[in-house]
Amino acid sequence: MIMKNERAIGLFIVVAGLVILLGKLGVFGFIGRNFWPLLLLLPGIALYALFYARMTPSWSLVPAGVLTVYGVLFSITNIWGAGLMRNLWPILLLAIAVGLLGYGAVERRRPEFVYPAALIIGAVSIVLLAFTLLQTGIIYVLAVLLILGGVWLLAGRGRIGRGKGW
Repeated sequence: MIMKNERAIGLFIVVAGLVILLGKLGVFGFIGRNFWPLLLLLPGIALYALFYARMTPSWSLVPAGVLTVYGVLFSITNIWGAGLMRNLWPILLLAIAVGLLGYGAVERRRPEFVYPAALIIGAVSIVLLAFTLLQTGIIYVLAVLLILGGVWLLAGRGRIGRGKGW
């Protein structure tokens, strides 16, 4: 009996020492700084899994969609810098639309406002996202695409099926 207690105490002491050592080396701080978006992403994915396993009601798809989109968004800003939120903030609204669309797609007795609300919120967020992205370097990409499209049309690629000449 004493041997088991000594082993348990010894194991506890070793684990406590490892936790203190890892904490002093900054392992827990690193994990917290870099992987905190998983605290949103994993519950969102879990809610989807629970719904498709028929363990939660259809309304659980609203928070599932919101948490999943937020988790992906915050993972992106965590990797490439929080400054991206200056341009990607409309995705916060898009997450609500994704959740409502998921709910509306599977609920048989959905309220009448679900699809219109999801479409309005989604459209507003996409328009706002387009405006914020057009203020960044993507305007140059759009300009180059327009130039290439015009050159392609001028070069005759747009005349398929029209016969010869202009």
